[in-house]
Amino acid sequence: MRWLDTIIEELCRTPCCGYQPATRPATEPTALSAIALAVHGKQDAANTATEWLAGLQAKDGSLGIREGETSPCWPTSLAMLAWIAVDAARYAKQINAATGWTLSKQGERIEPTEDIRHNTQLVAWPWVEGTHSWIEPTALHVRALKAAGYSTHPRTREAIELLVDRQLAAGGCNYGNTEVLGQTLLPHVQPTGLAMLALAGEVDVRGRIEHSLSYLTHSLSARTTTASLCWGLLGLTAHDRRPADADLWLESAYGRTARRDRSPHKFALLAWAASRAKGIL
Repeated sequence: MRWLDTIIEELCRTPCCGYQPATRPATEPTALSAIALAVHGKQDAANTATEWLAGLQAKDGSLGIREGETSPCWPTSLAMLAWIAVDAARYAKQINAATGWTLSKQGERIEPTEDIRHNTQLVAWPWVEGTHSWIEPTALHVRALKAAGYSTHPRTREAIELLVDRQLAAGGCNYGNTEVLGQTLLPHVQPTGLAMLALAGEVDVRGRIEHSLSYLTHSLSARTTTASLCWGLLGLTAHDRRPADADLWLESAYGRTARRDRSPHKFALLAWAASRAKGIL
């Protein structure tokens, strides 16, 4: 695929990247760049990205948004995934430190109320320390802990329970609420894809995972925005449900991204989603 070759060449030139071209590197896009480069066999460029991430890691094992911005630290999960994808043995010290930090942090419980219908007592991870647990940071931390060998850890299991609890009865999820003030909220593709990626291999007797996979299957198309399409495809691929037209949709998303902003963050996601690497991480 010529468009994919173009992305890989661009990431090889600037593996440490920001959200937009010619902006200073940030943790999330650089970690995604490292993963994308690793799954496509570009080890030297991937190493450049993971070394940058290692240099950003704080003494407590966490990584902030970018150099000089040490919090919030939710991107620590993505750095873990990048180190594992590139060379888990080489980065064992960094992975262990990040794992320790992750297991030491948790979201805040909220007292149960009729106004909020999800289980507010389940603990996982927030975007910002001192706040409630939400879908996307929890999904990323679960995926990282599983990749690091902590699938059966009590924190991982409780977080998986939370991710299932936050799925909507009809399928899909949003940032993490299900019903508020008597109103069932709408699902969104990106957090659903992330949740499905984290929940790969899990058994759900309530059928919520299956409903969410069906929601993703019927929601993705060539018109889906780039990040949502990529996370949605990664989630489906992890469950052996990759749509037949996935490559065509990714090519369409690449075309829009190339015309509009050439975001390295989006390019890295496109390259990872195009890899079809179900088993990676």
